[in-house]
Amino acid sequence: MSAPDVLNKARNGGTDAGRRFRLPPALRVPAVLLAVAVMAVLPRIMNLYWIDVFVSIGLGVMLSLSLNVILGQTGIFNMGHAAFYAVGAYVTAILNTRFGVPVLWLLPAAGAAAALFALVVARPIIHLRGDYLLVVTIGIVEIVRITLTNDPGGLTGGANGIFGIARPEIFGMKIRKGIDFYYLIWGGVGVTVLLFWWLHNSRFGRALSCIREDDIAAEGCGIDVAHYKLMAFVLGAFWAGMTGTLFAAKMTIISPSSFTFWDSVLLFAAVILGGGSLTGVILGAFLVFGLPEIFRDFAQARMLVFGLALMIMMIIRPQGILPPAPRRYDVSGFFASRRSGAAETWPAGGSALNGPDDGTDAKPEGGRGAS
Repeated sequence: MSAPDVLNKARNGGTDAGRRFRLPPALRVPAVLLAVAVMAVLPRIMNLYWIDVFVSIGLGVMLSLSLNVILGQTGIFNMGHAAFYAVGAYVTAILNTRFGVPVLWLLPAAGAAAALFALVVARPIIHLRGDYLLVVTIGIVEIVRITLTNDPGGLTGGANGIFGIARPEIFGMKIRKGIDFYYLIWGGVGVTVLLFWWLHNSRFGRALSCIREDDIAAEGCGIDVAHYKLMAFVLGAFWAGMTGTLFAAKMTIISPSSFTFWDSVLLFAAVILGGGSLTGVILGAFLVFGLPEIFRDFAQARMLVFGLALMIMMIIRPQGILPPAPRRYDVSGFFASRRSGAAETWPAGGSALNGPDDGTDAKPEGGRGAS
């Protein structure tokens, strides 16, 4: 595949497989407003159990969207995303319980700590590809879990974790009830969607899409592949670290058992199942984190049903629920504007057809010289 073909495919955002599921542009804003209204009213008609389930789903959506920057947009096989989630949660827990820093103030600190950790561990391995990188990221999440269990410096509390994390406060109002956390978490989901939608449509997002399709061709087209991959890793880790702050505030207790390899597998499955688009990843997170709760009455069989549903989905629709929609550009209009712009900027005394007035004889229309 030539470099221009790769660029065009990347700009189109992948295949056209999800086009039949797309809403017309005129209906997209009303659909978003309807979804927001439904999510705002939903906790008023649910019991406390389902409110708590939707809080967990909201955290899963935020984590899945942060992983989507690394996996879905850039194509980096990362199955260690729970490690960055853990770093953010533990930074929040340590600073809050030992120094009394308010939880919500620690959002940027937790994100920065997770991003710094991602920068340190990803820089030596970012050149790896495919399964090799996947195995290394699995090792990272296990190293983090074991380190937290060993309680280095007496900071992490060992296997018991850290207790007594304070509840968050907003304008003096302490958030305690499940419904309050529901609105806090899903407000964070809304901010996450807006941020990553803007990122996807930016120059940075187009470069990531090109790298996902073929990093060799992308590098040949002038894209600094290593830099963009590293920045995608850091950005996804930053958002996962901030999500860890919200998790710590919700639970008030964290332990290494909350950040296992299995959590990374679920996030990986949500992104793959969703197809890489924002809407698809949200739907994938709903299925991955919500479907087991629907079948909770079946005890151990619920995971069997969950795995069977994933297998059927991969067979019927291997590209995911909603792959990214193709980008469209008005190429003819672009070249027409370039031509008109060239004619307008030609030096005075000349024209685009007859050339500049430099003292030489110009031929009039018809191709004949002056008589």
